[in-house]
Amino acid sequence: MENVSQQLEEIEVLKSIFNNDWKTDTETGIYSFQFKNDVKLFITLNPDYPSDAPPSYDLLAPNLSSNDKELIKKEFKRIYDEQQGNPIIFQWIEILKDIILSVEGKVSTDKIITEHPALDINKEEYNEKSFIINVVHGPTIVDRKSVFQGHACNVNNENDVKDCMHYLLQNKKIAQATHNILAYRILLPNLVILQDCDDDGETHAASRVLHLLQILKLTNVMVVVSRWYGGIHLGPDRFKHINNAARQVLTEGNFINS
Repeated sequence: MENVSQQLEEIEVLKSIFNNDWKTDTETGIYSFQFKNDVKLFITLNPDYPSDAPPSYDLLAPNLSSNDKELIKKEFKRIYDEQQGNPIIFQWIEILKDIILSVEGKVSTDKIITEHPALDINKEEYNEKSFIINVVHGPTIVDRKSVFQGHACNVNNENDVKDCMHYLLQNKKIAQATHNILAYRILLPNLVILQDCDDDGETHAASRVLHLLQILKLTNVMVVVSRWYGGIHLGPDRFKHINNAARQVLTEGNFINS
């Protein structure tokens, strides 16, 4: 029953995110996502998904090479293995889109910082307002000179989000990051959930962090993932590091269990 409940919740989230690009064949029970005219992903939810097995899928993409399709297959497997039984269809769709855009030569360009930041943020720089805003900083992730670090704090309204973001940017190292990717979810007194995200130039990144908050069912929390670009394109790996940085800081701050 837990699998069925998670599947229903995930489908509702996917419909709200992708709108008309996400479709359901009521006769066969097969779901599909349309990306561009020549790329379509078909998903079949197995009874063991997500706890013990990934969903089944078919990819209609006649213009992709066999190597591209093999890369997609490996990335799908990696995502499922890393998520340890959590819903993964959103991550599959996003990595599929990223690989296709990469193949087409549309990988987003990043600005290169001239001075590499220190890996550990000096927490003393936050002491002035620490009694007002309790910000948690996660460990750093380094890959090919790019650095990723998550920051999280409790928020109860949009003003808290703005104040916390302003507070973080008082730190010069965070302010100099190539991207500060933001996502938050707030449970309002009327039980409506207020949520939003901001890519800060790293296309599709913030929606992945927001989806992480959704599948973890977290509220009254905001996450910012800082990325300092090191001059080497990471391709889809950058999204893996962004997701891991967000999850690590949420664990570090006891927002979720380790």
